Formats: sequence, C-alpha cells, structure tokens
Amino acid sequence: MNDVYQASILESDCVSLIELVRALDAQKIAGVSCGQAHSLAVNEQGQVFAWGAGEGGQLGLGTAEEFCFLLCQKMRFFLLVSDGQLFVWGENSSGQLGLGKGEPSTLSPQTLKSLCGIPLAQISAGGDHSFALSLSGAVFGWGKNSAGQLGLNDEQDRAVPCHIKFLRSQKVVYISCGEEHTAALTKEGGLFTFGNGSRGQLGHDSTRNEPLPRRVMELMGTEVSQIACGRHHTLAFVPSTGLVYAFGCNTQGQLGTGLRGNAKSPLPVRNVQPLCIGNTHTSILFPSIWILISTCCFHSDDGHFKTNPKVPGIDFNAVRLLFETLMKPAFARLLDQATKSFESLLIPQLTCSPPDVEAMRIYLILSECPALQDSKNYISLTIPLAMAILRLDANPSKVLDNWWSLMDCEFFSRLVEMYKSIVVFLLTGGKALLMPVFLESYTSAALRLLEKLHKVNLKAHRVEYNHFYIPDIATLVDIQEDYLKWFLRKADIVPRPHCGSVTLCAYPFILNAQAKTTVLQTDAELQMQMAVSGANLHNVFMLLTMEPLLARNPFLVLHVRRNHLVSDALRELTVYNDVDLKKPLKVIFDGEEAVDAGGVTKEFFLLLLKELIDPIYGMFTQYSESNLLWFSDKVSSITREYYGITEVKELVQGGKTIAVDKTNRKEFVQAYLQYVFSDAVQEQYSAFSSGFLKVCGGEILSLFQPSELMAMVVGNNNYNWEEMEKNASYKGEFSASHPTVKMFWEVFHEFPLEKKKQFLLFLTGSDRIPIHGMASLRIVIQSTAAEEHYLPVAHTCYNMLDMPCYQTKETLRHRLTQAVEQYEGFSLV
Repeated sequence: MNDVYQASILESDCVSLIELVRALDAQKIAGVSCGQAHSLAVNEQGQVFAWGAGEGGQLGLGTAEEFCFLLCQKMRFFLLVSDGQLFVWGENSSGQLGLGKGEPSTLSPQTLKSLCGIPLAQISAGGDHSFALSLSGAVFGWGKNSAGQLGLNDEQDRAVPCHIKFLRSQKVVYISCGEEHTAALTKEGGLFTFGNGSRGQLGHDSTRNEPLPRRVMELMGTEVSQIACGRHHTLAFVPSTGLVYAFGCNTQGQLGTGLRGNAKSPLPVRNVQPLCIGNTHTSILFPSIWILISTCCFHSDDGHFKTNPKVPGIDFNAVRLLFETLMKPAFARLLDQATKSFESLLIPQLTCSPPDVEAMRIYLILSECPALQDSKNYISLTIPLAMAILRLDANPSKVLDNWWSLMDCEFFSRLVEMYKSIVVFLLTGGKALLMPVFLESYTSAALRLLEKLHKVNLKAHRVEYNHFYIPDIATLVDIQEDYLKWFLRKADIVPRPHCGSVTLCAYPFILNAQAKTTVLQTDAELQMQMAVSGANLHNVFMLLTMEPLLARNPFLVLHVRRNHLVSDALRELTVYNDVDLKKPLKVIFDGEEAVDAGGVTKEFFLLLLKELIDPIYGMFTQYSESNLLWFSDKVSSITREYYGITEVKELVQGGKTIAVDKTNRKEFVQAYLQYVFSDAVQEQYSAFSSGFLKVCGGEILSLFQPSELMAMVVGNNNYNWEEMEKNASYKGEFSASHPTVKMFWEVFHEFPLEKKKQFLLFLTGSDRIPIHGMASLRIVIQSTAAEEHYLPVAHTCYNMLDMPCYQTKETLRHRLTQAVEQYEGFSLV
C-alpha cells in the first residue's frame, strides 16, 4: 500500500511537520499532484481525491474519472482521461483554462473541446498560462500572455488554445512553464525559451522579454535531455556531462550555483541528480483506443514530426499491419470495442474546423479500417465519416485533398471502391432500409465524397478516369428518367421536392460510356421534341389565323439524288435555320419508294461520308497506317508531295536554313504537330466544329472522354457473333430450331470476318457494333412465302431480315452472299 504524506506550512513558508494523510489509508495511490494550496491523488481504480483550498473550484468535487494524467497548478486543474478528453476546472481569470472568451471560473470539470481529436503527449501549466504538446510535436498555448509567454509574437491573452507555429518544425518533446515564461525541449536536445526575461530566466544573457521562442545559444553544441521551470528560473540537464545548468532568479540561492545574484546565462550546478521530470523521449500518454491506434501509426523515423498541410506523417504500412492484427480472432473483442468507439464517440465528435492538422490524420487512418469496408457498417460508420469530411471548412478540406493526392494508388483506389460500393448498396437495398429523406441524404454524401476524390484525381492522377465508373449504373437506375429530373431541376422548371435532390447525372464521372451515350441520346431527343413542339405550336397558330401556307414541317426533310448527294444535301440545308437542324431527319432518295424510318437516313450518311472522303473533294487526308482521317490543309506544312507537286512550308521562322538534328528534333516534332493538327486546318476545322455543334452541341458532349466519343460515333469492333445469335428473335414460321434458321447460322459462322461485317452493313446499315455492345444489337429473322430463287431482304430501320424457307445449305449460302454484296438502294417488297 502506498501511503500519502503532507507537510504543514507555517507563515514563514518553512516546513513545520510532515504527516500521514489518514483519510487515504485504505487506498492504493497511483499518483499525486499539488497546486498552490490544494492537493490531489488518484488510486489504481482511477478515482480522484482532492483536498485543500477550493474557492476557485480547483478541487472539482463530484468528479471521478478513469485516470490517465493529472496536473495541478496554482488555482486550476487538468485531467486527461482514457477516452481522450481533457477536463479543466478552477480559476479562469486570464483564460488559462482555455474554455473561451468570457467563460468564468468553474467549480466542476469542463471538456476542453478545442483540443478534441489531437493525441496529447503532455500538459503543462505556468502561473496563469497553459500549454499542451501533441504526439507529433505540435505546441498549443493559452491563457495570460502579458510577457509573451505564449510565444505568439505579441502580448495579447488567449482564451482558447492557439497553435505555436514557430515551434512546429522543431520536433518539440517537452514543455515546462514558469510564472510568466516557458521553455521547450526538442528531440535533438535544443532548448527554446520565451516570455518574461526580467530575472534572466530565459538564458539569453539579457533581461528582455521574448515574445517568440528563441534558442538558448549558450547550450548549443550540447544535448539537453530534461528541463524544468521554477517561478522565475530554469534548469536544464545535459547527460553527456552529467551537469545541470541553471539560470534566472537566484535571490534565495535556488540556482544552486554557489553564487549570489541572478544568472542571465546558463551556469553549471555540480553534484546533483537528473531532474525528476521523467524521460521526455518515452513518456507518452494513450488517452483512448483511437489515439492508441493513431500513435502506433507514426513513422518510426520521426516522420510524424514533419506533419504539415502537405505531409500527414503517417506510416501506412504500420496502419495496415495494426488493422491486420486487430482482424485476427484473438483481438476480435478489441476490434469490436474500437468499432463501437468510432461509431459512438469519435466520428460524432469530428469538427468542421480541427484545431491542428495533426487532428486530421484520423481521416486517413480510419479509411484503412476494415470495419468501414463492411457493408453492415456503411450506415453507422462509413457514411457518417463521409459526412464529417464534407463538413470540413475550406482550409482543412484542402489539407485532406493534399494528403489524398500523396497517397499511393492502392490506398486511393480502395477509397474510391469503398464509396462506389456504398452508392450501389444504397441504390439496390436503400429503399427497404431507409426512409426517403435519409436515403437521399446518404446517397448524396457518398456521391459528393466521390466527387471530392475525383477532383483530387484530376490533378494527382492516382487512378485512371474509368476507375470512378459504376459499371452497373444503367441497371440500377433509369438513366433517361434521372437525366430528365436533372434537366428539369437545373432549368428551375420543377421545384426540388418534386424531382428529388439527388440525380446521378449531376455526378457524370461515375457514368460509363454506355450510360453517357444514353444521356446524350435523351438530351438529343429532348431537344428534338422541343423543336417539333415549337413547329406544331406555330402550325396551330397559323390555322387559327387562316395562314396554312405558312405552316412549318416538324421534320427536317432532304430530297437528294444518289449521283449528286453532296451538292443536293448542301442545297437542301440552305433553306433551313439552326432550330430546324434539331428536328428529326427524313431523307428521300429521288426515284425510290422507301419511307424513311431510320434505315434510309443511315444509308444516306454512309454514302455521304464515302463521297466526302473522296480525294476529288480534297477535304480529308487518309493515313494508311492508322486508317484515320484528318482535315486536309490547302497550303502544305513542311516538305512533301501534294498531288505530284513538292511544296515547302516553314514551321518556324527561317526554317529553310535550319537542319533537323538530335538537338532540335523535339522542337521540330512539336512544331510539325502544331501545324498539321491546328494551324494548317484552322479554317476547315472551325467550319466543321461550328456545323457539328449546331446539331450535336450541348453540355452533355463535354462529359465524354475522347476515346468514348469516338466509340459512340463510329461504334467498335468488339464482335461477339455468338451473342448476336443468342439475342436474335424470329417471326413467322421461323424459330431457333427451324431447319432454315439452323442452316443460316451455320452459313453465317462459316463466313470470313469481312463477309460477316458486310452482312452487318447489309442488315443494320453499319458494320460497327453500337457502343452499348453486341447485346444491344437485336436482329429479327422472319420467314416469307417467296420462292427459293428470291434473295433475302433487309429492313435496316428495324434490323430485320426477310428470308425464304431455303431447302439446302448451298442455296442459302449463294442467295445470302448475293444479297449482302448488293446492299445499296431501297425498294418496297
């Protein structure tokens, strides 16, 4: 049993009697601390006992918290308990409790909320000022500052903890406070002092006050391991020499130097033991499980001392190792306790404005916790964490963005996947689990968090852009309906409550190429319907005013001849305005009977493109290596043959006299590309762009990646012929088991690739696969009563093939080959 003794003090300030505190006889005392006129003790069960003067509330009667660290100084008291909270009570005349401006002295313990979330290594108190030191060396001071003892380069009191930025990079490991001065010890053994220097207690060979921390130069070259501040003096221990150095007030010989008078510089004190302040390099407090986790994840090479807005100072290998260990069955109970602590205590206490960057490391550490990646914890843990991140003020939010941008690709990818999974989870089962208001709120939080990550990725390039895609998005929601809601809300046509607050189209980075194509098609149809509705409304007005001749056609109709396709198309388009270009297109080939339901238009564009790329027009240059086209420059780049004539174009001024060699070849390539793709074709490209955007322009187009836009326009060549057969449907006599159908597929699969592509062109009007894939290409084969000498007939508008019931495989092969090789032209069957 540990006995507690106290000394009675006489008016002469001399010790009169040391006696046993009998009231504590039955207690096993673990710690004792004394203030100016009061004392405290804590037993091994964590109960706190207080006695002495209590007029300032310094006794904190009525509280009994699990002990972690306690400190008494003058008329105030600090208690750091195991759930990570710092309690303060007592005198607060100068803001020394850190509770805020205007807060009175308090008789009962109050939580110092402004330091919540910061893992504290030490608390120190001076006369009327206080300090806290974090595990990564962040120093916070508050209270009286009349002599600059807070180190903030002024003399204004602070009622809440303020970060001493000057000391941030110094790797501070211990703080000691005097009446009006402060000393800070660094890991390398450097000593900084600041505040009142009137008695020489700062050790700078002067009696000036120092409002900024200043290194004690007399001790440079030695490594100080321990420090202690008295009321007006300071002590420092140097282990390499075994000497204690003292400076400051010496009116009563308290420096122990054997000399009289104050000392303005450090003087050695011989024949003394090291200061009884503990080993500052290893005396670290673990006030709660999440601070324990945070502590275990620090860099072993002191990287955590470098914590700043650009460097989190976390060893992520240690983070993963820690959580891997906690995942083992032997630690299941501890992991469960940690998870419950995160849910009930940690995440709800995360503030929008953390007191220091050190308090923000928890956002990175928690993201590695396996519990957050478990769907059963999405509602209670993962989504609340996202909401806490989204609540962050601008500056801390930017810090988190910076840290995310430095994370390895594995970490970043896992974070993206986690919140994508939450979106899918909410879209699939959210309606059954949550009320609509919560479903929308949670879905919005997950999407906004993904949006934040996406913005970081645009700058940092942690993952490919398609890593944000949710592949199943088109099966989870009706993309067309979602776009219409987004469009109506954006246009303020329908109030938010009527169209919902969350639309996926507001977060286009999660939409894959197929979903974007659906959005683009929906947008085009919407613009088309608006153009048609405008024409119909105009026609109604014309009927009412008896002016039917002024009626407008709700379609854009082109009458063209096959032999004059380009000139006829240009002639027809000159009579229409820009609004008309949004109307549905109908093409009529001169002398042909087909009614355009889509197939005629499809062939029109195929034939038109074939003519436009004909060298006779000189509009495009085809590159045989890639089989791609680009606008042709009327006046050549560079030296090359142009229809048999060699012309020279200078890429840079004086280029004719500059030979290309190793030193300037990169400059030449850049100039060449700039000329070919921009300068030489500026006029042609501008005209093309202007016309294209009149028809296909809009905000939706900007959502596509270049490769996606190309795939949408020209399709792709990811052929899957078996899937095409699987998705085919049949009419009339035909079915999948009909002999003629079986022969058809045998013949088709025996065709070479080019012949199969030719069949696609014959049947659908294009030999490419739509961006939605082969599954979206559904062909129909129907039987006809025609005799065997008739050819199969294609209805390109409907992807339908009319085919007689051929009796032999050879006949079917011959007739089908004839048909696909003569695919141009339309006639009614």
